[in-house]
Amino acid sequence: MPVIHLTTVIHAPLQRVFDLSRSITLHKRSMEHTNEEAVAGRTNGLIENGETVTWRAKHLNKVRQLKVHITAMQKPGLFIDEMLEGDFTFMKHEHHFKEIENGTVMIDIMEFGTPYGKLGKVFEKIYLNKYMTRLLERRNEVIKDFAETEKWRVVLT
Repeated sequence: MPVIHLTTVIHAPLQRVFDLSRSITLHKRSMEHTNEEAVAGRTNGLIENGETVTWRAKHLNKVRQLKVHITAMQKPGLFIDEMLEGDFTFMKHEHHFKEIENGTVMIDIMEFGTPYGKLGKVFEKIYLNKYMTRLLERRNEVIKDFAETEKWRVVLT
């Protein structure tokens, strides 16, 4: 089972980074290269505890849907989303936020599993783990860019 662990230092206030990370609008911007859209559940604004969002995007040459549920939220330090429906056998993404002297540390821990037995495990190791890591890194770069500049005002106000 792959586990992705990313740590991103963002020179911006904790609450701003937390809210940008929950923003459906900013998530869509960070995934423009996949034509990602929120098609059901919460489709704009800031996702809250107990809510769901269904994403539709093109990944690996196929349009796919992923429905996730926010299963935990402790503002402004943590939220967790877990897959309800999608191509993985399971997916859990923990978003942790810690205030530091000059900003915020954002920590992502994502676990997922693939179907197809041994073939799926090989695919995870050879390709999928790197692909998912790059998606999260790209998302985090966008969050960092918006949080550290005045761009955040377009999304959060």
